[in-house]
Amino acid sequence: MKKLIYLLLMASLVVTSCQDYILDKQPKNLITDATVWSDPTLIDAFLTMQYSLTTVMVQEAATYIPSWGVGSPVVGGVWDPNDLYPSEQGYGPLVINNIADEGKAGWAIVDVFGYKIGGLSVNGGLLEWWEYPYYIIRNLNQFIERVPNSPIDAALAKKRMAEARFLRAFNYFAMVKRYGGVPLITKQQKLDDPKDELYPARNSEREIYDFIISEMDAIANDLPVDQTIGRPSKWAALTLKSRAALYAGSIAQFGTVQLNGKLGIPQSEVNSYYQKAYDASVQVINSGIYQLYNNDADKVMNFRNIFMVKKNSEVIFAKQHNFVDALSSGGATWDYDFVQRPKPHPWNGGMGNEPYLEMAEEFEYKDGTPGKLDRNAIQQGFWSIDELWGKKDPRFFATLYTMETPWRGGMVDFHKGLIKPDGTILDSGSDAYQGVAAWGTQNLWGGGDFGTGFGVMKLLDEQVGIGTSWSNSGTDYIVFRYAEVLLNFAEAAFELGKSGDALNAVNQIRSRAGIAALTSVNREKIRHERKVELAFEGHRYWDLRRWRTAKTSLTGTFSGLRYILDYTTRKYKLQVLDNIDGIPSKFNDQNYYFPISLKRTGANNNLVENPGY
Repeated sequence: MKKLIYLLLMASLVVTSCQDYILDKQPKNLITDATVWSDPTLIDAFLTMQYSLTTVMVQEAATYIPSWGVGSPVVGGVWDPNDLYPSEQGYGPLVINNIADEGKAGWAIVDVFGYKIGGLSVNGGLLEWWEYPYYIIRNLNQFIERVPNSPIDAALAKKRMAEARFLRAFNYFAMVKRYGGVPLITKQQKLDDPKDELYPARNSEREIYDFIISEMDAIANDLPVDQTIGRPSKWAALTLKSRAALYAGSIAQFGTVQLNGKLGIPQSEVNSYYQKAYDASVQVINSGIYQLYNNDADKVMNFRNIFMVKKNSEVIFAKQHNFVDALSSGGATWDYDFVQRPKPHPWNGGMGNEPYLEMAEEFEYKDGTPGKLDRNAIQQGFWSIDELWGKKDPRFFATLYTMETPWRGGMVDFHKGLIKPDGTILDSGSDAYQGVAAWGTQNLWGGGDFGTGFGVMKLLDEQVGIGTSWSNSGTDYIVFRYAEVLLNFAEAAFELGKSGDALNAVNQIRSRAGIAALTSVNREKIRHERKVELAFEGHRYWDLRRWRTAKTSLTGTFSGLRYILDYTTRKYKLQVLDNIDGIPSKFNDQNYYFPISLKRTGANNNLVENPGY
């Protein structure tokens, strides 16, 4: 049966393979075989396929599996068959972190650096999500229209239609945070539809956010009230509402209305959206279904296990992976461990994201004092790793790996350079002294680039051997977790003048982390906590955009740290590597919205381009 639905879907995709842009050409029926809509199993498989295709759930990945895989579920003009690296089974989940102020691209082949230095143009190309979601949305619209007349049990049909509306709203949320207002299509288009429906204009940004929020209100009670991980529950719907309303509130507060209302939200609506985010968060909090994961006495392992322990108390909604290769039939896995881990690595790679020294400094010390280093002082004398990092927030060690981080029975070794007893420095990869190599093992591609001196530990499964190729990760990817709900609640509460509520929520998170509680809270402290708690989970870039602080935070230079091993003391001389990217990053005013792009506005004259492109 799975093979049949797969073939039906493939056939429909081949029919539409000449369509480059869903909104720009007259749509055709995707599935004409009435058998699908008369068979409950095939109907359910059709909906399941839409979950798989909504790859942005996995940290903004743009496609499902790479083109060289066997049995790619999307072919032709809808998905580019040569689009390898942005896939869920490639480097796709790394891109969103590499364009934020969290870190830079390491081994990952995805070239985002041109965008990071201000190169986003009217041609687009960064984190695109336009043709793909409209293809999925059309499928979902068809599902929503056909299921009421299908042989599915009425109660199940109600739940499945709610799921379809959740997925449709999720895709619109992924679009609105990129482009602002986009065409809102809620019915299956047909060849004989009016021209203005086949070539639709953009709805306003406000209308898209209002649609997402109202859809979640409409479907929440049709979804399960227990903890359902791989399909949305009532609480997943309310969490999406919380996130979307928080974004809308920020845009109303910090943005401006542009393009005749297609972009921006009136400031008069600020409190309304924050109240919606607050209320949705309260419903999740008061449900009693979820709590911060806090099962391990070791605070470092406790934080790591949020992402390792499947279906734990913090998981509201997740993309599930099963350790079976996605390139094999029926598999559900991804390549995160392969592209992100430290060495040893079969391709001499790993370290797909390289955190900046500035990101490492964001983690406070356990007593609550700021984590900012005295950069002049640390470059004097020799330092042990414990002296340098030992008193850090446990989330530092659970989120990052650096020099001497334990890993699979050994340790991560970033040292580059060896100081001999006579004070001379060996600085070549072929040098050694008394059996101690001048270089550690983490040089990228063997070429002597030790990057920033940090990698990302979060989400890595130390127990998994990655083999010699892709698709070795079985960790579930958490789309919504309870800590985010608390942070959404804290931010909305603060902006509504409820500082006590905000302080309580932030301190719950800090208590679980194992660091000192705050005695007061302000906007910057809430944003700082969000940056640390949700680091490398794909939130930071969007947060900076909705707060309209990206131009400041993403313009300038960032640093790395070089460890030079002293043979005698076995401590390290430290060197701060300024401007580690080589060229300053730059975020332009127009980049708060992505371009619609020439190819789309050229094909549909009713699509107006965003300002500045």
